[in-house]
Amino acid sequence: MSGSREATGLDHDGGRAPSDGAWQAQSDPLLDGGGEGVLGQVYEAAGPYLDSLADRPVSDPATAPLLRDLSGDLPDKGEGAAAAVRRLLRVGTGAATHSAGPRFFHFVIGGATPAALAGDWTASLLDQNAAFRVSSTLATEVETIALGWLRELFGLPEGYGGALVASATFANFTSLGAATHWWGERHGADVAADGLAGLPRMPVLSSGYVHASSRKALQMLGHGRESVEVFARDPIGRIDLAAMERRLAELGGPAVIIANAGEVNAGDFDPVADLADLAERYGAWLHVDGAFGLFAALSPRTAGLVAGIERADSIACDGHKWLNVPYESGFAFLRDPTRLAVAFGMQSAAYLPAPDDPRGGYALLGPESSRRARSLPIWATLAAYGRSGYQAMVERHLDLAQHLAALVDAAPELERLADVPLCIVCFRVRPPGVPEEELDDLNRKVGAALLADGRVFAGTTVYGGRVALRPAIVNWRTTESDINVFVEIVRSLIP
Repeated sequence: MSGSREATGLDHDGGRAPSDGAWQAQSDPLLDGGGEGVLGQVYEAAGPYLDSLADRPVSDPATAPLLRDLSGDLPDKGEGAAAAVRRLLRVGTGAATHSAGPRFFHFVIGGATPAALAGDWTASLLDQNAAFRVSSTLATEVETIALGWLRELFGLPEGYGGALVASATFANFTSLGAATHWWGERHGADVAADGLAGLPRMPVLSSGYVHASSRKALQMLGHGRESVEVFARDPIGRIDLAAMERRLAELGGPAVIIANAGEVNAGDFDPVADLADLAERYGAWLHVDGAFGLFAALSPRTAGLVAGIERADSIACDGHKWLNVPYESGFAFLRDPTRLAVAFGMQSAAYLPAPDDPRGGYALLGPESSRRARSLPIWATLAAYGRSGYQAMVERHLDLAQHLAALVDAAPELERLADVPLCIVCFRVRPPGVPEEELDDLNRKVGAALLADGRVFAGTTVYGGRVALRPAIVNWRTTESDINVFVEIVRSLIP
């Protein structure tokens, strides 16, 4: 080892290395110390950062050069925890996309309630592996409680059970994975043991509202993203129930129906109850993609949009959307939760608990094995604000969406393209005198300018063949003033 730095006394630049004690203090987390100090740095940065979210731009292009301060080769000699965390906080609070703030309307992204954020910090502090009861009784018990509370929040029957997963995509994957094994059984096959080889393609039927995450789930499960048969009666994607029923009758065997509770461009819903009738009549599996639309169940004003949800075989939802908990958080519910173990149980290594072992846990009920205790922020926010707090938040966002719709309707250079059943307002820029054939390019330019400007954030989509904006309101911090600012900025960017 005569060539080692410890032996030569030279650092990576060829200069004299620190003494052994100083070297180890910087390079070894056991000796670096200062655990409370670096956590204190985060705590001290959190208050000013969170307080600034209401007024700071969502994205500031001028901060992009800050990212260079994190780059470079992997250091041979560490700078120590205090310096590293100080640098990360300086760059992060400056250069991040401030999507936790009230003026981020792109995609469908919530923030993190104070209780959820504290619960998430607690999850990192305790660093539990929520795979098995034997690895963490705490994480297993809290996940069971959190799932029960979520089931109650959405008014699902007592028999429903599920698992917490990383996202709506994984919730769709989990649900459609269980559906795949159900379908395999009806063909006399054990898909878990033998796979899909030799089986026909699993029929999957949906409206034009089917989301890319459902297609991705089918892609990962081996069915293919193009396996979805779409039944739409117009360019918007509204379902053609009669055509779907004819197809189910023609198939004459097991199939999977995907109902979409909350379409991402305008927030519209498939008729879940009608699809539940079809599923019952033809022996199909009904999956509901309720990534954010499931929250319609929380208010009497919108509960009718998810009527029939209690008849679904599986339901997917996202936590880091309207629940307002930090990434990564989603959940899947099944009417027959025993199917999760069929789809996601694994042959145990000698040191792992078997599926029927009381020391087992949620690793056997979903796609992830080692898994974070993501139940803690969910438990914290539901314990803090309860059913009534979440109903109030949802209804406030419903009101804000209607306020935005009214502002759009009142503006002579804006045109709303759809009704507003929930929290998304789909509209486009349409100044008087601009020919129809030029509007798509104009709206693309305004959408690009909006993201480049960064004061508020909302991107473009294509709705019914027309380029449009589709701001989504699901952040607990958003107020009427944020909506007013959004409309003012959009109007100011029209060339």
